[in-house]
Amino acid sequence: MKLLVTGGAGFIGSAVVRHIINDTSDEVVNVDSLTYAGNLESLEDIQSNERYAFEQVDICDRAALDRIFAEHQPDAIMHLAAESHVDRSIDGPAAFIETNIVGTYTLLEASRAYWNTLNQDKKETFRFHHISTDEVYGDLEGTDDLFTEETSYEPSSPYSASKASSDHLVRAWLRTYGLPTIVTNCSNNYGPYHFPEKLIPLMILNALDGKSLPVYGDGMQIRDWLFVEDHARALYKVVTEGKIGETYNIGGHNEKANIEVVKTICSLLEELVPNKPAGVNAYEELITYVTDRPGHDVRYAIDASKIERELGWKPEETFETGIRKTVEWYLNNKQWWSRVLDGSYSLERLGAEK
Repeated sequence: MKLLVTGGAGFIGSAVVRHIINDTSDEVVNVDSLTYAGNLESLEDIQSNERYAFEQVDICDRAALDRIFAEHQPDAIMHLAAESHVDRSIDGPAAFIETNIVGTYTLLEASRAYWNTLNQDKKETFRFHHISTDEVYGDLEGTDDLFTEETSYEPSSPYSASKASSDHLVRAWLRTYGLPTIVTNCSNNYGPYHFPEKLIPLMILNALDGKSLPVYGDGMQIRDWLFVEDHARALYKVVTEGKIGETYNIGGHNEKANIEVVKTICSLLEELVPNKPAGVNAYEELITYVTDRPGHDVRYAIDASKIERELGWKPEETFETGIRKTVEWYLNNKQWWSRVLDGSYSLERLGAEK
């Protein structure tokens, strides 16, 4: 089987590519435009594998996509390419509309044109798997509910609105044109190779450097944390075994308040890196509360029982095992994140200290 993975140099995409190459016999074509969060060094271990190919292409470039389909003849699409950081979407929503909506539309149309050229057997086994987020569902504040596959969409940010739009496009291309699509919505991912603007890597690297650990609002926003390698296994299972037209929610069964996550990282660093930066007596003293971001949802939590029941997937990592692996990975892979930080990113979270 040959899988075309868009966004395969990103955080989740690179985990998917590594899983396919390392743990299956399938081939991968990685299509990535290498924006700021795309990093081929995340694929260093597998990039010389004969079952792996890379194409530096923007998913908004229809001519380039047509060439890739004609040349590589994939059996399925795993669409992960997206602008993904909520803070950036608040500052500059245009890129999110372009990549997440227009890009998904362009990829759907290129996929449909290719699919229409296939013989009947190939048509029936082809899949377009769209990878999305639980943020499309909005906020669970004040309830004990969980997001299910039937939860209505109420996106709060330009990012989540753009992902909700792309989800609707994917389902419409099945309903209108018969393109065999599947959608997955996941909770917050964490783990190795995570771009350090996101909460967990940002806290690890700031603490190691003796910088403040900026926490939005009161830090009581709750997220369900999913180890990225567990997510990669789930995504492969969906594209190979999932049912056309279905949605599968993928979660880690690990609801944690942001402040609890930050304090857990501080505790692990006390154990693993007792020699602190100059002037720091305890990592927790670096925690600083900053003005909350606009439209910040209070709680996300996923009911992942459907994918366990129908496809037999469940996470292997608890938050405790996964966060330890993550902290240890950053401690042991300074070369990777040092190169990332050599670029334009400077370890900020939006919001003024208070």
